[in-house]
Amino acid sequence: MDTKYVKKILKDTAYVRTGGSREEKKCAEYLAKRCEDLGARAWIEEFPVQAAKDLACTLKADGTQISCLGYRNCGSWDVEAKLYYMPDADRYSLSEAKGKIVLIDTGMTHDMFGDLYEAGAKGIITYSGDANNPSDTGIDQKELRGYVCEGKKLPCVHIHTRDAVKLIEKGAKKVSISISQEEYEENSRNVVAYLKGKRKESIVLSAHYDSTSLSLGSYDNMSGCIGLLGILDELKDEKILYSLYFVFCGSEERGLLGSQAYCAAHEKELEDVVLNINLDMIGTHMGGFLACVTAEEALVDYIRYFGAIEGFGLKAKQGVYSSDSTSFADRGVPALSFARLADNTVAPIHNVFDTLVVLSPGRILTDTAFIAKFAGTMAMAGTCPVSRTIPDSMKEEMDYRLGRKRRPEK
Repeated sequence: MDTKYVKKILKDTAYVRTGGSREEKKCAEYLAKRCEDLGARAWIEEFPVQAAKDLACTLKADGTQISCLGYRNCGSWDVEAKLYYMPDADRYSLSEAKGKIVLIDTGMTHDMFGDLYEAGAKGIITYSGDANNPSDTGIDQKELRGYVCEGKKLPCVHIHTRDAVKLIEKGAKKVSISISQEEYEENSRNVVAYLKGKRKESIVLSAHYDSTSLSLGSYDNMSGCIGLLGILDELKDEKILYSLYFVFCGSEERGLLGSQAYCAAHEKELEDVVLNINLDMIGTHMGGFLACVTAEEALVDYIRYFGAIEGFGLKAKQGVYSSDSTSFADRGVPALSFARLADNTVAPIHNVFDTLVVLSPGRILTDTAFIAKFAGTMAMAGTCPVSRTIPDSMKEEMDYRLGRKRRPEK
């Protein structure tokens, strides 16, 4: 793999590919073909996801229409109520939400939605975008995720930050929301490639390839997918002991749906998986390299030593990374995510500015070479030394992030 190959993949996949869309399918087929061209057996595994079509939405504040997008899968509604801006989610603030349409500063978390639903809110408005950047005009398409709402519905709309600020500046009193949509199921898909080792046990390498609705997803996360292809290319002719599965996950941006579907479909095989190595955002011009380990502390120390031995600067820590490694760790598989994280002003994500220009093809190759060396060391180990034990603190953090437990108030 060289910089020309990296640039070609970034150019070939420079389109929005949200989970479950035709563009996601197009990209899945493209990645499967790249794996086959590199000499690996590859296939596509479909799984169902929520979907909506014919989505129409209007938001009016004191009779003036505000640009918005309705949340997919939040139902169809016509509601009108007082506007209530709720910057804090304390008991008093929530008590004021009853019968009102609530503008919140946070995203639509499991706890926030549940609190507003129980408080009797009539609707929810969220926002994102840079209010001070004139070229930032798009509105992100959001959805009411199943694990967030748990079957409960409220009308939810998303607007740009500058419009949210105007609503507060002008002291908007009454707002109305009208949403109509047809909800159904469609298929998203994972791409799986395989290199056979001598043992029954295996290592799973993962990276998501879907994007958000505004983004070309070059950094987040075609860069990681290129990394997987580079590792496959590097190890395809090696005499590996542990078999390697390369999983390009769909619908990660919709709540880790692809990796969760893979783990559910391969639950029995996961008993023989000794490690998950996940790549989510590498190869930026600037930014530090991180290894986030959801496994025993000894692996953190090993990665630090390995980086020093290889002459590769990095930071390693124990934690839960917001990516597909979490799905594997949640099933008891020791997992880690590699990422090169730059400031949002250098390499933004989830918006129109995530394009191939924020990436360095040379840096992608350098990052990939290090990860391939680490993966190869594990794949050719006499025995994979990582304990198949997830620390209790990591389990608790996954409970919070996956909405199974409420995070304690500080």
